[in-house]
Amino acid sequence: MTAVEIAQWGGPEVLRRCRRPTPQPGPGEVLIRVLAAGVNRPDIMQRKGLYPPPPGASDLPGLEIAGEVAALGEGVREPAVGDTVCALVTGGGYAEYCLAAAALCLPIPRGLGPVEAAAIPETFFTVWANVFERGGLKAGESVLIHGGGSGIGTTGIQLARAFGATVFVTAGSAEKCRFCEQLGARAINYRQEDFVDRIKTLTDGKGVNLILDIIGGPYLQRNLSCLAPEGRLVLIAVQGGPKTEINLLPIFLNRLTLTGSTLRPRSVGEKTMIAEALRLKVWPLLESGRVRPVVHAIFPLSEAPEAHRLMESSQHMGKIVLSVV
Repeated sequence: MTAVEIAQWGGPEVLRRCRRPTPQPGPGEVLIRVLAAGVNRPDIMQRKGLYPPPPGASDLPGLEIAGEVAALGEGVREPAVGDTVCALVTGGGYAEYCLAAAALCLPIPRGLGPVEAAAIPETFFTVWANVFERGGLKAGESVLIHGGGSGIGTTGIQLARAFGATVFVTAGSAEKCRFCEQLGARAINYRQEDFVDRIKTLTDGKGVNLILDIIGGPYLQRNLSCLAPEGRLVLIAVQGGPKTEINLLPIFLNRLTLTGSTLRPRSVGEKTMIAEALRLKVWPLLESGRVRPVVHAIFPLSEAPEAHRLMESSQHMGKIVLSVV
């Protein structure tokens, strides 16, 4: 099969086309003929040597795919050969064929094609697990999402709005702010305004109930200042760095919760619970059109380096997808 591998740690140019043996599904797995694969920040980190695959995972990048089930491993009854699915995987998506745990395969929502479906798993699993499960967002509450124009951001805006929350986001340009507002958020241009002051103004000094943060260290103290009493801060990335020094008193005085998670190393069992929640609560929203993955750009698999360059430029709004066919 044709695939794109990381020849060595470095820039986008280290991604190269190669030939690999087609993998064979083991117990509980399916082999998927990949039609499209999502591009995500963890792929960038892996390419740089900063995010190694978990034990047993493919060394090829790619954490989400959509395609057709080509073969079943032992014990698999669903999905069936020929079914079209999207799947969260631990690696291997940048290829013509990829293995996936059968339990982490979800049917492509009615009305969506494989490119849109490939833009779903990584961001929707992440948002559901961190905003609704770990973060406990409820109808009537408010959430601040940093990076509103990203795949996580555009997904978070739509899901939080669909479940009755008020959404605020930060974004780095007027164009991105307008785009986020079209999705239903109140947007703050962090290059022109202090988001802490703006959140206090927009919430009449009350703060928000939940923050989903991708920046980390430099934002930690500022995030704590934005939270209402009993507020929750959920960290899912550290694009600004993992270390900082903070004043702990706001946590005590306002009874705040600081937590975080990463998705890739979690067990299939844990991810299966997220998949079932998505199937039950989010798939109807996707099939009705109330929520949709936002796809900014599509590249052929051979142009994976260009897809990475676009992601690293942060000029995109929504998802970047590789077309494999």
